[in-house]
Amino acid sequence: MPGLRPPPSTMNPFRRCLLSGVSILAACVALTSRAAETFTFVEPTEVCFGKTAAAPLPAWVRTTTIYEVNVRQYSKDGSFAAVEADLPRIRDLGVGTLWFMPIHPIGEKNRKGPLGSYYAARDYLAVNPEFGTAEDFRRLVNTAHGLGLRVILDWVANHTAWDHVWMQRHPEYFWRDRDGQPVPPLGFDWTDVVQLDYRKRDLWRAQIDALAYWVREFDVDGFRFDYATGVPTAFWDEMSGQMRALRPDIFLLAEAQVPQHQLRAFHASYSFDMMHAYNAIAQGREAAGHIDDVLAQYRVLFPAGGVFMHYTTNHDENSWQGTVFERLGGGVRPFAVVTFMLDGIPLIYNGQEAGLDKRLKFFERDPIAWQPHPLAGFYRTLTALRRDHPALATGATFARVPTAKNASVFGVVRESGGRRVAAFCNLTARDVTCDAAHEQLSGRWREAFTGETLVSAGSVRLELRSWEYRVWVSEP
Repeated sequence: MPGLRPPPSTMNPFRRCLLSGVSILAACVALTSRAAETFTFVEPTEVCFGKTAAAPLPAWVRTTTIYEVNVRQYSKDGSFAAVEADLPRIRDLGVGTLWFMPIHPIGEKNRKGPLGSYYAARDYLAVNPEFGTAEDFRRLVNTAHGLGLRVILDWVANHTAWDHVWMQRHPEYFWRDRDGQPVPPLGFDWTDVVQLDYRKRDLWRAQIDALAYWVREFDVDGFRFDYATGVPTAFWDEMSGQMRALRPDIFLLAEAQVPQHQLRAFHASYSFDMMHAYNAIAQGREAAGHIDDVLAQYRVLFPAGGVFMHYTTNHDENSWQGTVFERLGGGVRPFAVVTFMLDGIPLIYNGQEAGLDKRLKFFERDPIAWQPHPLAGFYRTLTALRRDHPALATGATFARVPTAKNASVFGVVRESGGRRVAAFCNLTARDVTCDAAHEQLSGRWREAFTGETLVSAGSVRLELRSWEYRVWVSEP
């Protein structure tokens, strides 16, 4: 959702991470508006170090790359049919999972802009006629499955449009101020939506039934849950158990960075802090070692085996914070390499492979300018490694490779079954020469992008131009 995250803070990064799951809600409670007097939900963040994530990641997710599809902006007509026609190209890009931004009808009451926000749903059981029909979407899913692609839907459980069908059928599902009026989520400018009230257990049943409808009727493979921080973890736990009973290999992704979400509810969380770290490093506000700081925070706060989705951009970042070229400058490629080398799940936002260099408008039609671009081949190399090389599967061994210039160079080696991938990324605009050493660097290597070979006894001499990167694949 636009406006989800406040501006970067100068707060101690450990404390900022600890509070990230509840700080916004706490601020809401502190408000003195009449609506805030009834809005009392605040859930403390749990420190989950030493606990084991309860739900193992489905096998198909361990090697997938997620591709986010913004149907409205994907083509000139903004239709399911246009996306379906392009599926062979998307498959050839090497991604394995399509994440569709919300496809539900958009509310008209208090709508923003001429077309409104995708995140203001009017009916959870229907599709936006702007995109096509339910049958069009069913055909799109079936075609994707026929090409070996999985499909997950974006789901907004925290709020709905003001004219959602439940407003007439189930007005008790919504938060009310002391005068009995529904209220928008507090602390944001989301005036086009109204807050749901999860104290009402009938609402739990209605949400879970709606989710099950898309699994049963359209065979979707999972969900990405918008603003998951705003909904009680107890609901997510209940939802997750029922969705897994319905489909054991379902994938559930939280747009949140709340540690306890991965104890029983979600398979993966957003890596908000890591994405902000990329921006800070690229802009010279932090050293490359800041990535280590964030990884340390995750190890302390999240349960063992916790999984993150790593990305340099998505619909929110592109529209509201700037393109990757605005935020990362010359670092677009090395930071993308980092998202694939970190243990987790990488994301590509539609258009990145075409060098998307504009902020897509959010509330009106603004189609992507598709064009041949060198980044397409760059991403195909990364997705092929993610898909085919066991060392880049989620959960494979991850080790940080120390260099003599850790403030500039991020080095990592991944390993599984004796097969290894090592990467070194210069995350600065300066040329760097330094040494790196790690026992797992011994052996013969081939560079994934250039084919260059290297034989190492455990240490290597790195000569990296500004923003340059090396991805080495071990050879027998």
